[in-house]
Amino acid sequence: MSSDTIFGFLYEFLGQFFGSLWSIVVALFTGIGNAFNFAEYGRIISSYTTKLGGLGWVIAVLAIVVLAAVLVLLVFLVVMSLKKFFRFRKKAGSTNDLIQEVNALNKEVMRLNLEKDKILSMKISQIGLNPNEISQLTGEEMDALNNQEEVLEDGGCRFFKLNEVDQKWANYVPPEYDNEITLEQICDTFRNFACSKMRLYYDIKIIRLFLASFASTRLIILQGISGTGKTSLPYAFGKFLQNDAIITSIQPSWRDRTELFGYFNEFTKKYNETELLRAMYEATYNENIYLVILDEMNIARVEYYFAEMLSILEMPSRDEWVVDLVPNVWDTDPKHIQNGKLYLPENMWYIGTANNDDSTFAITDKVYDRAMPIEINTKGIPFDAPQTGPINLNYKHLEEMLNTAKRENLVSDASLKKVEMLDDYVIEHFRLAFGNRIVKQMREFIPAFVGCGGSELDGLDYVLARKVLRKFESLNLSFIRDEIDGLCDYLDQLFGRENMLECKDYLRRLQKLV
Repeated sequence: MSSDTIFGFLYEFLGQFFGSLWSIVVALFTGIGNAFNFAEYGRIISSYTTKLGGLGWVIAVLAIVVLAAVLVLLVFLVVMSLKKFFRFRKKAGSTNDLIQEVNALNKEVMRLNLEKDKILSMKISQIGLNPNEISQLTGEEMDALNNQEEVLEDGGCRFFKLNEVDQKWANYVPPEYDNEITLEQICDTFRNFACSKMRLYYDIKIIRLFLASFASTRLIILQGISGTGKTSLPYAFGKFLQNDAIITSIQPSWRDRTELFGYFNEFTKKYNETELLRAMYEATYNENIYLVILDEMNIARVEYYFAEMLSILEMPSRDEWVVDLVPNVWDTDPKHIQNGKLYLPENMWYIGTANNDDSTFAITDKVYDRAMPIEINTKGIPFDAPQTGPINLNYKHLEEMLNTAKRENLVSDASLKKVEMLDDYVIEHFRLAFGNRIVKQMREFIPAFVGCGGSELDGLDYVLARKVLRKFESLNLSFIRDEIDGLCDYLDQLFGRENMLECKDYLRRLQKLV
């Protein structure tokens, strides 16, 4: 086979395709050229000028207008297509630039995080810095680190507020305390003081319950409807004792002990001290009575932020009332911080106020069992009282009076026997029982209440209503409604129809909730 034959085959075979493709291209451009050949349009119009009549010229003009509109539309579509094409190319280029910039910023963030972690690890472990590491630090970070190093080298203090307390109370001279006053006189005098000096009116029974609670627990819960004086009662009592109460407003975010005691910042080497911690430390310098108001205590879960305090205050020996603040010892630590520990002051009581609404948490049995709840659901009725001033009361004298009341006003055997019988009745009909802690509080609270001017039955009535019958709220009230009538009758049999009014009123309210 000759080369001419092969060449001829390829020419004809490929020529068929490429020739047709070329014909398409030529025809396309020829068509576009003919579509915009305005000279040919002019020739055609000239050749028909003598042949067209009046109506013919109208049709011809319309055809010219339509053709012109079509040509303009084609040009417009081509121009818009080109604009969109170039705009898309530009946007794609900008997107690529943004992606590259974001990637660069992410790398910078990662680098800064690594530097921050390196700084923190070096400061926490208290190791030295080598020159390479120093050169990588930013100016602000280096200034902060240098300042911290200077503080550490100078033996700086980490408890600023507590060291100020050391200086303030270094030359403290205690006042002359009123060691002749009695519990009943304290109740009457405080009631007159609140009326005459602060225009606050309290029923004498509320004051007796409040003061008697000091004998049984360190945590007192004042609860009831808003606006009845729950916060003002301990506040006024602080004014009465000439030692203002410390108001700690609970926040919904509180979850642990650091909200009460603060915490040690490993980075700054400073202890973030709370006002409550400062007050606790100050209380170790004197024998005044300190009241801490945990305002709106159940706006957060009490068993979270107050859990450690609940456990510590239950310890039988006050030598065990210890809170660990820091794990080591510095020479500049406050005088009364021993081995990083603070001994809770014996002269401090904690008064929580609680509202029961949709914005608060229910207080659990764990908290209620360790506290003494006092209901304040009525406003005080105004009365006239003589002008009465404050007093100076030593906490040791108060505890001595409370202990004396416990010895002299022991709960009678008859009342204790009736309590046992009531316990058996409640177990049988309601499957509930109260533990030894409540019995212990009963033996401490009721004598103190009698010492404050109350009666044994009224004190017993209140404890049973607030510490025992309160547990009925956890039951299905619809199932025990009929049993409540039987319990009220049993209370009448044990204590008499004219007594135990607090318990019976509480049970009747439970019935109405069904």
